[in-house]
Amino acid sequence: MALQGISVLELAGLAPGPYCGMVLADFGARVVRVDRLGSRGDVSFLARGKRSLAVDLKRPQGAAVLRRLCARTDVVLEPFRHGVMEKLQLGPEILQKENPKLIYARLSGFGQSGRFSRVAGHDINYLALSGVLSKIGRSGENPYPPLNLLADFGGGGLMCTLGILMALFERTRSGKGQVIDASMVEGTAYLSSFLWESQQLGMWEQPRGQNLLDGGAPFYTTYKTADGGFMAVGALEPQFYKLLIKGLGLKSDELPHQMSMSDWPEMKKRFADVFAKKTKAEWCQIFDGTDACVTPVLTFEEAAHHDHNKERGSFITEEEHGVSPRPAPLLSDTPATPSSKRDPFVGEHTEEILREFGFSQVEINQLTSDKIIESNKPRANL
Repeated sequence: MALQGISVLELAGLAPGPYCGMVLADFGARVVRVDRLGSRGDVSFLARGKRSLAVDLKRPQGAAVLRRLCARTDVVLEPFRHGVMEKLQLGPEILQKENPKLIYARLSGFGQSGRFSRVAGHDINYLALSGVLSKIGRSGENPYPPLNLLADFGGGGLMCTLGILMALFERTRSGKGQVIDASMVEGTAYLSSFLWESQQLGMWEQPRGQNLLDGGAPFYTTYKTADGGFMAVGALEPQFYKLLIKGLGLKSDELPHQMSMSDWPEMKKRFADVFAKKTKAEWCQIFDGTDACVTPVLTFEEAAHHDHNKERGSFITEEEHGVSPRPAPLLSDTPATPSSKRDPFVGEHTEEILREFGFSQVEINQLTSDKIIESNKPRANL
């Protein structure tokens, strides 16, 4: 796999960090999740392919354990607010002095500097501060977040992954690691670069929910079907719009011009009336295989069983994890091979990992006796 031989220490945190670690593990990195003693483990359910080391970093002996591991690690991924790692004597200045090749990835909501750097927040707050939340929502309604996907996973976890990969590549030339300051606010704003640029061209002049791509256009929105399902319409280009009109059984010469914004509200009502007369399956029969850019809005279960996704193997089924998306993108020579093993218990691999990093059994026993580390090996069911 592409990241085979790369070692990662992921300090346990919420969704964005575990997602970053899972992506790295899926593509071959050896990822160790550093858990707190007595914790519940990864509550984000993103522990695939990882091992667990339980250590008390708040005690000097525990911090010393991590420093020793970092001396022989490629990447450390930490998800805390600014200053937390420095208080533990585990900041990048200390760790990179002992290991100049170490890539120190700091994934946080507001970044490592600025007045909000020590403030708590969640996806919706980062999304709001990036400016993107102001653009999302129906006309006349409050802005609403698209689940917690944009800031947590897109602007956070995925952007941090990208930073780690770039730092690994740069290290092949310089031989040195570097610090990555991955702010979810800035990552989300960067994802929205198209919005910032197109805004200067007048693309978002109308109020929220009344523009071309935010649900305002009758040919770029969703419609309810007779059986309570939904169809997604994205017929932007004129040639695709003609196919949409044809599939709906309407006549172009009896309709306003496609880009007549003043007629959009009435056109949406007209399209909605037509879509409501057939089931989702019936509309699929009409539009599948055409360039009308009309597709069904699938549930998770439907997505996993859709013919196109099945043909590509877009979803995988495992006894432990059930159905989940296959790692993307698909590499021709070194594709990801996600682990099919169950998620690790907290501290399940503590002794195994420490031995790999050169700790003697005497040291391990002492750390266990002092309650610096925790080992929770699974018991056989007899």
